[in-house]
Amino acid sequence: MENRMTQQDLFKLKPLLAVLMAGFALTACSVGPDYVRPQLEPAPAVFKEGQDWHPAQPRDLVADGKWWEMFGDAQLNALVAQVDVSNQNLALAEANFRSAVALVQSSRSAYSPTLAASASASRSGGSSSSSSTTSTSTGSSGSVRNSYNFALTASWEADIWGKVRRDVEASQASAQASAADLAAARLSAQAQLAQNYLQLRVLDAQQQVLQDTVEAYQRSYQLTQNQYAAGMVAKSDVIQAQTQLKSAQASALDNGVTRAQVEHAIALLVGKTPSTFSLPKAPLTAVAPPVPQGVPSMLLERRPDVAAAERRVAAANAKIGVAKAAYFPSLTLSASGGYQSSSFADWFTLPGRVWSLGPQLAQTIFDGGARSAATDQAIASYDGTVATYKQTVLTAFQDVEDNLAALRILEQEAAVQNEALLAARQAVTLVTNQYKAGTVSYVSVITAQATALSAELTSLNIINRRMAASVLLAKALGGGWDGHDLADLGPLQRQQVEKAKALKDNAALR
Repeated sequence: MENRMTQQDLFKLKPLLAVLMAGFALTACSVGPDYVRPQLEPAPAVFKEGQDWHPAQPRDLVADGKWWEMFGDAQLNALVAQVDVSNQNLALAEANFRSAVALVQSSRSAYSPTLAASASASRSGGSSSSSSTTSTSTGSSGSVRNSYNFALTASWEADIWGKVRRDVEASQASAQASAADLAAARLSAQAQLAQNYLQLRVLDAQQQVLQDTVEAYQRSYQLTQNQYAAGMVAKSDVIQAQTQLKSAQASALDNGVTRAQVEHAIALLVGKTPSTFSLPKAPLTAVAPPVPQGVPSMLLERRPDVAAAERRVAAANAKIGVAKAAYFPSLTLSASGGYQSSSFADWFTLPGRVWSLGPQLAQTIFDGGARSAATDQAIASYDGTVATYKQTVLTAFQDVEDNLAALRILEQEAAVQNEALLAARQAVTLVTNQYKAGTVSYVSVITAQATALSAELTSLNIINRRMAASVLLAKALGGGWDGHDLADLGPLQRQQVEKAKALKDNAALR
């Protein structure tokens, strides 16, 4: 008998079709709260520490996000370009982003039915008393039965309560957070590199000061030796001059240790081993840029870490809907069709055709509180992400205020320190002349020279701190990053895939 679907069979399927259409109608429903960005304290109109600064438009100072170009150092520009190519922490963040995007596609796959195919062939036998009805041969030991099966199966779960939609919503928000993490990792590496490079140039300047000081102390030491040989001063002056000279030489050597370590840190940031990387000494040419201040409320869109925290709140909110959907029944439509025969020759024939179609409605009756616990956990996780988001925003405001204050105060300190440095240099000249004339002791010379050296090093230290504060302020303001880029992950994903492929190709060529 052929397995044909008659009008009577279709009539019998009408209840099934009614159930399916009801399921389709309900697929517009989504349980769980719709996402609303957490309320924050109103952002101030201006930064507290920025009221005395002339406000500047951030994009005028940070063209295309290349904020490091504000320092006007070509070597720094070249090094920052290597960070995007070779920094391994950035490579890790990029891989995490691509993984998060793949999870979005994995979540979306639940919208589609699952299709599977199977084929099998078996041969079985039993004793002569067995009740086998289909056999290909019969012997004294019993009957033998062949079975050939081929089937296609399909199943699809209707997203009646929005579980899949909430899961896609959560994974997409997580992918956006990962994209912001990637931007934050890039900005952090760039800022760390800029800080280290500028510190390196300050150390070079300090090294030059120390070398000049050693030469000056060498002359003073020679002066005391000559005067001691002429019987004009005591031996103690020679010993004091020698002590001062050796101390300055030791300080110059110690400065070299710090410089080597900073150079190694730069090598790590650009993805190179310290043994294959070096930066020759060069004068400090970078200058502290103007203050890229902007409006406090812009931090919510321009700081990648703030954007990442906010997107994780959205993901946690969607997961509450996923957890609550478990309280409702699930509707699954299954269908299968294929061929079954005891003869290989008659395997794919109409008499061997079989099929089935039907819905399944399933509801968990008792689970020992597992669903309630999962919902409580999702709500608690959401509350935690809200707290993290608010703390991240507060920290962002603090970062800006800290570095605005540092720049404001350090500018004042630099002006005072420059006056102290000029006075210390004049004191060295006067006291040295007085010592040559025999009117003061050598202790006065040592004191004046030590004061001048300290003033020189303090001035350079203030320059280093101003440079670092400028870098940290640019980082605190987001470095020109725009949070609106998260709305469409497609271009960013393609960009990262192409970049990863280019890196692999370059590695293969090496």
